[in-house]
Amino acid sequence: MKKSIFLAPSGKNVGLTSTSLGLVHALDQAGLKVGFAKPVAQYNDDSNGCDPSISFLKTIYNIETPKPISLADAQEAIAQGDIDHLMERVVDLCRKCAQEADVLVVEGLVIKDNSPFVARINSEIITTLDSHIVLVAAQNDLSFSEFNRHLTMTSNYYSRVKRSNLLGFILNKIGTADKNYSLENFEEITEKIVNAQSLYCLGRIPWQEGLIEPRVLDVQRHLGASLLHEDGDLNRRVHNITICACSVANAIHSLVAHTLVVVPGDRDDIILSVCMAALNGVPIAGLVLTVGLTPSPEFMALCQTALSAGLPVLCVTENTIETAKKLEELSKDVPADDIPRAEKVTNFVAEHINGEWVAEQLRIDRQKRLSPASFRYQLVERARQRKCRIILPESSDPRTLRAAVICHEKAIARCVLLGDPQEIRDVAEKNSIVLPNDIEILDKNQSLDRYIDILVEKRKHKNLGRRLAASQLEDPVVLATLMLALDEVDGLVSGAVNTTANTIRPALQLIKTSEEAKLVSSVFFMCLPDQVLVYGDCAVNTNPSAEELADIAVQSSDSAKAFGIEPRVAMISYSTGVSGSGADVEKVCEATRLAKERCPDLIIDGPLQYDAAFDSNVAQKKAPSSQVAGKATVFVFPDLNTGNTTYKAVQRSANVVSIGPMLQGLRKPVNDLSRGALVEDIVYTIALTAVQANSNFEFK
Repeated sequence: MKKSIFLAPSGKNVGLTSTSLGLVHALDQAGLKVGFAKPVAQYNDDSNGCDPSISFLKTIYNIETPKPISLADAQEAIAQGDIDHLMERVVDLCRKCAQEADVLVVEGLVIKDNSPFVARINSEIITTLDSHIVLVAAQNDLSFSEFNRHLTMTSNYYSRVKRSNLLGFILNKIGTADKNYSLENFEEITEKIVNAQSLYCLGRIPWQEGLIEPRVLDVQRHLGASLLHEDGDLNRRVHNITICACSVANAIHSLVAHTLVVVPGDRDDIILSVCMAALNGVPIAGLVLTVGLTPSPEFMALCQTALSAGLPVLCVTENTIETAKKLEELSKDVPADDIPRAEKVTNFVAEHINGEWVAEQLRIDRQKRLSPASFRYQLVERARQRKCRIILPESSDPRTLRAAVICHEKAIARCVLLGDPQEIRDVAEKNSIVLPNDIEILDKNQSLDRYIDILVEKRKHKNLGRRLAASQLEDPVVLATLMLALDEVDGLVSGAVNTTANTIRPALQLIKTSEEAKLVSSVFFMCLPDQVLVYGDCAVNTNPSAEELADIAVQSSDSAKAFGIEPRVAMISYSTGVSGSGADVEKVCEATRLAKERCPDLIIDGPLQYDAAFDSNVAQKKAPSSQVAGKATVFVFPDLNTGNTTYKAVQRSANVVSIGPMLQGLRKPVNDLSRGALVEDIVYTIALTAVQANSNFEFK
């Protein structure tokens, strides 16, 4: 049996599932290949017979696990004295889960009513697997003395099971909504527990309200509500719930971003106010109409614009007070089908667990492996070391603002918000974004005279006059690019609102290409379940020549190497080797030859079909002597049509996270976003830009 870590709860409601997901992610970031097992299932009421941990890990990490033993079967085996047969099934299941893994994370059973043998089952699994034990604890509504006693009793119990294998404990839910504790308070508490019990604290996970934001869909399911119209966006997040029973004047202050408004169905005044707020840019989560009443069709016609924009309206038959009580009972657990929330929880928990320490304690010889989690983790860590100033010329975009706040709070970069300061603050307020007091906001209209003269000087070969220069600098992207050219900032990120052309054109005019590059190109980092691949060029060059394609290959290889990916470059075509002919194939052949001539040490092959480059089985048939086929890490596409289509097909159909596009070939880092970029995409692009700004950067 591989080395395993068993997560055991010290009490009820400790968040065992979220901690298990976080530990898997933390160990993955540490470079380990992690397996996961939930030997005995313990379903949530809303999980439809699927354990949430198994469901999340299958979707997020593509970790397949055998069907677990049901809790009823396990308890029946214990009651009948058939523990040996039960443990044989557990061992068989865990061996299957541990195949090809460095370490197996085993999630135990949580303590619940009507489950008398939970502790016994947990201890038997630990003994059978010879697992290392990590206790998961949460104070919840206990006093500190009660909490400490629970943890002490649990550690004593498991010490008798496997004293030498008790690694330590993780404190979860620090500072819950009904507590005033902070991480600083818990440092003292942790110290007391460590000293009293000789246990190491390998994680302190704070409570964060944003992690328990349900979707309107979850509210609908919980209330058994019907939908007033079909255009409502049920994936909107609910941060606040407000009961509106007062006048409009007194209710307006509660109509803020991500609020679910509960109101009797005959309060046309409140309903209209909510619709007006939504149309004015306030992202209201939704409406719940109570007492079985709905507005007339004529009235709803007045609200149609807001409804068509996605404002969801739920209808219930209960009165407002009954509905409010029922909403208080809404589960804080992550539903099995809410993958974005599960990923957010997983990433947050992993940030607060010392995965490197765990890996060292297990003394695992790690193979060099750059998993997607490890890639993103190292990307953020390297960006933090650089402390770059990254300018954001689209700072009135809510996604950009949220990303800037995240980067500021996590010290990923010092983001510079360029724009109209009042407009930026208004957008932040409308979207309930709290801007840190020390985040830098630059007024795009200040000091323009100085920049006008500089722009005129830089573009004098184009006979640019002051009036036209002043007009161009009204575009924040142009101003931000000029500031980058003057070394006033370290990098630029744009494209959430602007087109790729509007982002790149000023860079080509003012930053220009580096001496080694013949053109500007781009790459995407495609985070597949087991590895990170580089795709280029999928965003910039429409139909590159053979010389340009060779340059893209060399640039993409250098980018891969800089980010810790061993470059094996596949020049993609519809033909492998000499199986096809024609101008398109000849272009790829010539580009491959030119790239080899320019960089003799480069591991490159082409033309290769995508399946031959990616799949080792296909490679054995189509290109058995190739150093690249079947193990390519850098895919260079012959034109933009092929590259863009392929990256989007892989991204969407395989649920793959793609980071980029990252621009290559410029003297200074400028990066373009997709206009459909998510907040997370912008955060990682800012991190990429900060890393690019560090010419000495190299991944471990």
